[in-house]
Amino acid sequence: MLTKKQIQLLEFIHRRMSRDGVPPSFDEMKDALDLRSKSGIHRLVTALEERGFIRRLPHRARALEIVRLPDALAAASDTEPAMAGKPAGRGFSPRVISNVRPARPRGAISVADSPAIDLPLVGRIAAGVPIEAISDAAHHVAVPGTMLSGREHHYALEVKGDSMIEAGINDGDVVVIREQDNAENGDIIVALIEGHEATLKRYRRKGAMIALEAANPAYETRILPEESVRIQGRLVGLIRSY
Repeated sequence: MLTKKQIQLLEFIHRRMSRDGVPPSFDEMKDALDLRSKSGIHRLVTALEERGFIRRLPHRARALEIVRLPDALAAASDTEPAMAGKPAGRGFSPRVISNVRPARPRGAISVADSPAIDLPLVGRIAAGVPIEAISDAAHHVAVPGTMLSGREHHYALEVKGDSMIEAGINDGDVVVIREQDNAENGDIIVALIEGHEATLKRYRRKGAMIALEAANPAYETRILPEESVRIQGRLVGLIRSY
């Protein structure tokens, strides 16, 4: 039997992972449950792990995996088309694909239903201090077709840096990006800053300003005028090689 707070936390983690593909930070969990300190979150996470509802993944910052849901939450997850306040299809089922390495260049791609789709790996994206803008595709990487949504354009980028490590995104990972020029608060996006710096950050709009938030306390949030930031896509998947 789970306590009310344990159920609330499990539901919050489940909703955030369904939306972003990565678990929330302990600070975000604390704020969501209106607790005073993160020690309470640590106790709740430990209790959920001991009861077999979640699993902490070793050697990865803030990495959680939901093993199972209580019957009530599982039923709600099956019947609700999307998170509250979001249209159906807005989120995605989080998955990390391991041991996938870039394939040789191939011809044109098509995002259709198939076991695997070749996406262009168009360069490196900074999860840290912004680096030069992404370039043309050098080669391709194969990803499961189920990771991609509809027939929108997608591409892949290699992550350079550790500013998103608490979002479960490590240096050397390959992120799968759905090409789009808009975002909602909390989305992890590819942002092009002043036309020449590309970075992977969490998006927040604050009036006429855009906040690009890191998921690592060693990095400060960058606040920029909206005209200086161009959204080039949203994170929809992650590929990791060990």
